[in-house]
Amino acid sequence: MAYHADSSELETKEVLTWDRFGSAGRELAQAVVDSGFEPEIIIAVARGGLLPAGHLSYALGVKLSDAINVEFYTDVHETLPDPVLLEPLLDTDAIRGKKLLVVDDVADSGRTLALVLELLSRQGAECRSAVLYAKSKSVVDPDYVWKRTDEWIVFPWSVEPPVSAVAAPPMR
Repeated sequence: MAYHADSSELETKEVLTWDRFGSAGRELAQAVVDSGFEPEIIIAVARGGLLPAGHLSYALGVKLSDAINVEFYTDVHETLPDPVLLEPLLDTDAIRGKKLLVVDDVADSGRTLALVLELLSRQGAECRSAVLYAKSKSVVDPDYVWKRTDEWIVFPWSVEPPVSAVAAPPMR
C-alpha cells in the first residue's frame, strides 16, 4: 500500500499537525476570498490534495468538487520519472468554461500541479491553484500558498502507515 514512508531519520522537516491544518485551511481560504476569485468547482489532486480540498470546499462554501488522480511520489524523496494520470479520470466536459480551484497539499517539484493545470486549462476552464506548501524548486508558482518551505513535509494524514487487520484471538 502506498503512503509516505517513515521520515524519522530526516534531521530537518516541516511537521503539520491536525490543529495547524485547521488554521492553515482557513487562512488559505481567506486568501482566495480576499483575491476576489470565486471558484465554481474545487478540484483535488488526489491523494494529497483530498483533505485540503475538502477543507477549502467547506471554508469557501463551494459544494461542487471533484478529484483528479495523479501518482508521482513513491517514497521519501523518491518519484516516478514523470507524474502519471490514474483512472478514473475527471469528467473534463463538465468543467468547460468553469472557474476551478485546483488544490494539492504541496507544490514540491510542481510537475504534478503543472500537468493538472495544463490539462484542465486545455479543456477551457479558468484555473487557479492553492497549496498548503510550496517549495522554491517548483516549476509552478501556485496562486495561493499557505507556507513556503524547502523541508520534507510530514502531513497528519500520511504520518503513519495504513492500518492493518488485527490478528484474531486464538480459538479455544
